[in-house]
Amino acid sequence: MSLQVTHFTDPGCPWAWSASPALAALKWRYGDQLQWRDVMIGLTENGAVYESRGYTAAGQARGFRSFRERGMPFATEPREKVHGTWPMCRVVVATRRLAPEREYAVFRALQFAQFTSTLDLEDAKDLLEAISWVPGIDAEAIIAAAGEPETEALFAKDRDEARTAANSPTEFQNKHANSDGRVRYTAPSLKFKNAQGVTLEAGGFQSFEAYDVLIANLDQSLERRAPAEDAAEVLTAFPDGLTTAEVALIMTVDKFTPDLNKAEDALIAAIGDGAATRLPFGHDALWVPPAPVALAAAA
Repeated sequence: MSLQVTHFTDPGCPWAWSASPALAALKWRYGDQLQWRDVMIGLTENGAVYESRGYTAAGQARGFRSFRERGMPFATEPREKVHGTWPMCRVVVATRRLAPEREYAVFRALQFAQFTSTLDLEDAKDLLEAISWVPGIDAEAIIAAAGEPETEALFAKDRDEARTAANSPTEFQNKHANSDGRVRYTAPSLKFKNAQGVTLEAGGFQSFEAYDVLIANLDQSLERRAPAEDAAEVLTAFPDGLTTAEVALIMTVDKFTPDLNKAEDALIAAIGDGAATRLPFGHDALWVPPAPVALAAAA
C-alpha cells in the first residue's frame, strides 16, 4: 500500500526550508510508501514585487538569521537586491520535464542557493551556478528548458493548483495566503491521499508529528521504520545528503526533542570512520556519503 503526497512548496520560502527535517523524517519512516508530487507555488514573479511590499536585501538577511533556531543552514550576507521566486520555480518544473527523478534534488539545490548564498536567482547564469553541482542532470539543458513554453504552461498549472485552498482545512487553520486575489496554500503544505481517495491535509508549517498523525489515520498497513541509531546509515539512505537538523530528527525517538549536538557529534564520528563528508553551507553543513565527486567539486 502507499499514500500519495501533494507537496505545495516554493524554493524561496524560509518556512519550507525550515520544514525540511520533518519531510526528511517522513521519507525515512515511510520510504517509497509515500508517492510524492511537488507543486510549485510561485510566491513572487520578480524582486520588484517584494520591493513593493517593503522588502530589502538587508532585511531579508536579518530575517534569515531569525530562522536559524529552527535548525536549517542560513547565511546572513545581504544580496545586492531581492529577487522573485518564479525563475527558480521554472527551473524546478523544467527538471520535472527533463529529469523527473532529480526534481527534488534540484529543488533542494535552489533552496541552498536561496538561503546560504548571495546569487541573484533571477539571473540565468546564477541559476545555472546554483544547480550545476547536482549529480545526474544536464544543468545547461534545464536552464534552457526553463524558458520554454512547455515549462511555462506546466508552471501555470502548478500556480493554479496551489491557489485552490479556499474553504480548505488550511484556510480554516489560517495557514493560507491571498496575495493575488486567490486563496492559496502556503509553503510547505501537504495533502495525503490513500487508496480509497480519502484526503487529509496539513497546511503551512507543521511538525513531523502532525504529518505522522495524518498518515496513521489514513493507512495503518504501512510499515513505519524506527528512528535511526546510526548517522552513517541515515546518509546511505539519502545519497544527496542531509543537514544536521535533518539527521537529528531522523534519529529522534517519538515525543523527544531533536538533539542537534548529538547528531553533529555522530556525523563528525562518521567522517572519522570514512562514512561521511561535510560540505559547509551557511552556518551549518550538508553531510553526504563518502566520495561525492560532483558535490565535492562544488564545495
